[in-house]
Amino acid sequence: MVGSSVSGSGVKGRWTDVADSWTFLTNHLEVLAAVDRDPNVRLRDLATQLGITERTAHGIVSDLTRAGYISVSRVGRRNHYEVHHKVLFRDRAQRELPVSALLQVLG
Repeated sequence: MVGSSVSGSGVKGRWTDVADSWTFLTNHLEVLAAVDRDPNVRLRDLATQLGITERTAHGIVSDLTRAGYISVSRVGRRNHYEVHHKVLFRDRAQRELPVSALLQVLG
């Protein structure tokens, strides 16, 4: 039978492995969308929500801050995030589009 095997290494098994190895949305985009939805989200909750470590979430927030996509301010004991919707994408193909265009699609 084509595409099946007892060991799971057939076509279907390989397709599952490939499909599980990548996603359309990067962690950076998911963090950006999450802080846009909830500007007061805690890094711990953000990490749990996205299935990443708190350290990774912190690194991504730092990347987004340095790139000018978000700013972080303290409100009491919590961080408050502000997404800069007019900042343009860095990608060559989407250089003319503001971040808000993609965030609108993601809802």
